[in-house]
Amino acid sequence: MNEPVILAIDQGTTNTKAVLVEPNGRIVARASIRVPLDFPAPGWVESDGRAIWATVLEAIERCMAAAGDATITAVGVTNQRESVLAWDRGTGEPLGPCVSWQCRRSTAICEDLRDRALEPTVRAKTGLGLDPMFSATKARWLLDHIDQGQARAARGKLCVGTVDSWLAWNLSGGTAFVTDLTNASRTLLLDLDKLRWDNDLLALFGVPSAALPEVRASSGQCGTTKAQGSIPGGIPIAALIGDSHAALFGHGAPPYGTVKVTYGTGSSVMMPVAARSDAEGLSSTIAWSLERPEPMGTDVVYALEGNIIATGATLAWLTDILGLADEAALGRLAAEVVDTGGVVVVPAFAGLGAPHWDAGARGLVAGLTRGSSRAHLALAAFESVGYQVRDIIEVLRVAAPERPAALVADGGAMQSDLLARLQADILGLPVLRSRSLDVAALGAAYLAGLATGTWDSPEAIRHLPRSFDTFGPTVAAEARERGYLDWRAALDRSRSRPDGARRVGKET
Repeated sequence: MNEPVILAIDQGTTNTKAVLVEPNGRIVARASIRVPLDFPAPGWVESDGRAIWATVLEAIERCMAAAGDATITAVGVTNQRESVLAWDRGTGEPLGPCVSWQCRRSTAICEDLRDRALEPTVRAKTGLGLDPMFSATKARWLLDHIDQGQARAARGKLCVGTVDSWLAWNLSGGTAFVTDLTNASRTLLLDLDKLRWDNDLLALFGVPSAALPEVRASSGQCGTTKAQGSIPGGIPIAALIGDSHAALFGHGAPPYGTVKVTYGTGSSVMMPVAARSDAEGLSSTIAWSLERPEPMGTDVVYALEGNIIATGATLAWLTDILGLADEAALGRLAAEVVDTGGVVVVPAFAGLGAPHWDAGARGLVAGLTRGSSRAHLALAAFESVGYQVRDIIEVLRVAAPERPAALVADGGAMQSDLLARLQADILGLPVLRSRSLDVAALGAAYLAGLATGTWDSPEAIRHLPRSFDTFGPTVAAEARERGYLDWRAALDRSRSRPDGARRVGKET
């Protein structure tokens, strides 16, 4: 029987997934392909746009082969955010690397704008601080390093976009140059209240509007596919959304006040809120948006978010340094000890993200003694993930409209029971870990299905089956706070500007 399915593409930092989802929410096939990354200079991270697209095609081919007889009714795309690339509008060929969200090459641009006291103006319009993680300064860097880049961009001869735009362009055969509000809200170029590119910001960052994609809702038809490989022609491209936002929606479009953490290479801590809110050290952003018939326009849900640069990356790094087979082996090593023996790892490999935003911070290992072992170091690496999340939760406890009562979690690193238990203990909150490894892909599929009639409302999405493993806190409050004080002391030592270090949350 030829079953209808939604194709969800989840293009991440290190992997590209293709997932086929039935109308009952069940995943019937999946495939994952590794994405190569390059590190051409200290703090620089990039990939090849052609290679990214090749992994998408290969993942779809494998997924369709595994599914057998299935008919694609819609395509949803979710993507690594803030990463940006430029390509020739005529040929579709990339004009440089895809500069990763992790990359710090545009730090000097941010520092110049900050020195000119422009950060408050930027934050008021965009909800974001000045940090090289966000797309605009990377887009400026690309244009500055492309032959006649600014002039060609101003004439509309080249395209500058985040990865969702690149995938929609290729899926459609170059007929759809679009982005969605979640990805646009991470660029430093979108007015978060007016929901459009802002001319003053475009001028400030030196990114011509003629080079940018059209901004659309996360859920809504924005193009159709061109037949290529296993992809039929004429299929609606019905959802575009950043991966952290897709994961939030993949938990069932949860209500305001829910805290979601996606544990990937880095981590996103996100809480949907009823209206735009601001909190020191966190970003105001758009959780998701739904296209509605005129005259209703677009429904927008806002969120507060904190982005951590290195969480899963920390575990991968230490796994390599210690010569272990995989991160499961790192977890077994960490489980050999009951505590870290005072060892603290601060993984500021490329600076610190939320809520500290210190691009000049550098990683360190503190508290070493002659009795420190590989196991203590391994456990400290796992704890560093939990403590970085707590730094953000502390801000939400003070500034968010509702206090967090529990945490829903997903992502590859969170498949570790050790990490899940540590996170619950460090926060003093229950952690509900999704049993699905494809929450972001499900979010993209749900949004595509809403746009094409598979589901008629977010309420219908909430009633689809999903399951969690629950981990409750087990340590006493005194021990929890003592460990957090040790973390904060080590964190302050890692800072590039310790005297001006931003204090976050409540004092402990």
